[in-house]
Amino acid sequence: MSKSVSNARRRRLFSLLAVVCAVGGASAGAYWFLYASQFVSTDNAYANAEVAQLTASVGGIVSRVDVVDTQKVKKGDVLVVIDSTDARLALLQAQAEYARAVRKVRGLVATDSGLDAQILARRADEARTAAQLKAAQADLDRASIDLKRRLALASSGSVSGEELTQAQNAFVTAQANLGVARSATAQARANREAALGSRDANHALIDNSSIEANPEVALAHARLDQARVDLERTTVRSPIDGVVARRQVQLGQRVQIGAGLLSVVPVDTIHVDANFKEVQLEGVKAGQPAEVHADLYGDSVTYHGVVAGFAGGTGAAFATIPAQNATGNWIKVVQRLPVRIRLDPQELARHPLQVGLSMQVKINTGGKR
Repeated sequence: MSKSVSNARRRRLFSLLAVVCAVGGASAGAYWFLYASQFVSTDNAYANAEVAQLTASVGGIVSRVDVVDTQKVKKGDVLVVIDSTDARLALLQAQAEYARAVRKVRGLVATDSGLDAQILARRADEARTAAQLKAAQADLDRASIDLKRRLALASSGSVSGEELTQAQNAFVTAQANLGVARSATAQARANREAALGSRDANHALIDNSSIEANPEVALAHARLDQARVDLERTTVRSPIDGVVARRQVQLGQRVQIGAGLLSVVPVDTIHVDANFKEVQLEGVKAGQPAEVHADLYGDSVTYHGVVAGFAGGTGAAFATIPAQNATGNWIKVVQRLPVRIRLDPQELARHPLQVGLSMQVKINTGGKR
C-alpha cells in the first residue's frame, strides 16, 4: 500500500514538473517572441566624432600657440598664430599692382580718346593733301599747255629762247610739285591708317568693359583678395566648439602649407559607431531608438540615442589590405557593419564622453522615435 502511494506521489511530482517546464518554456518563448526578439545588442561599439583636423594654409614661423591638449575651445577662438611679415609684404605688393593696373587702364581710356582726335587730324591732313594734289595737277596741265604753245611758235621765231626756257622750267617744276603732292597724299593716307590701327589695338584692350571689369584690373584685384586671405590665414581659429587634441605645432616652428597643427574634438556632438554582425541587421532601420551604456560610467548612466544611419561598407571592405576572397582556401567570416547612433545632447552635457571609449548598444527594432 505504501509503495503504490509513493508511486502516485512520484507521478504527481513528475506531472507538476512537466507542467512547470511547459509553462516556463512557453513563458520564455512568449517573452522572446513578444519582447526580446525586438532587440539587438553589441559591445563592439565605440564613441566617435567628426574631428576637425587643422592644417596650415600659409607657410611661416609660428609666433604664438595659445592652446594645449585637453583645453576646451569655442568656435572662433585663436589657436595658433603664424608670423605675418611675409603675408603683409605680399599684401602691400598686391595693392601696388592693383593700383598700377587701374592707372594703366585709365591711361588706355584716355589714349583712346586721344587716338580718336588724332584720326580726325589725319583725315584733315588727307583732305588737304588731296586738294594740294589737285592743284599740282592743274598747275602741271597749265604748264604743259603753255609749253606746247611756245614750242609751236618757236619755229616761226614768235617766241624768244628765254621765254621758251621759262616755259620748260615751269613744266618741269609743275611735274616735280605733282610728285610731291602725290607723295604727301600717300603719306597722309598711311598716317590715317596707322592712327586707325593704333585706335583699334588700344580699343581692343578696353572694349565692352569698365575699369573694374577689365581683365588686367580683375586679375590684379583677385591677387589682392588672395593676399588679404593669406594674411587672415596666418591666424588659425577653431572652426567648432570642442577640446584640443593631438597638438603637434610648437612655438618657433617653421610650418609649410598643409602641415598638421592640431585637432579639435567636438565632445558635445559625439556619436557612437556600433559594429553589429550582418545577421543582426535585418530589422534595424534608421530612426529606431537605442539604449547606450559607456564602460566609463557603467550601468548607472544610460544614454538614449537613435539610429542615424549605416556605414557605406564593412570594416573589412575599407581595410588597408582588404581580404582576397577569390581564393581556393576561402573561409567565410561573419562581417560587421558600423551603425551610427546619435546621442541626446543634453545627456552628453551631463555625462561627457571622449572619442574611443568602449560602449554597449541595444537597439529596439520594434520601436520608432
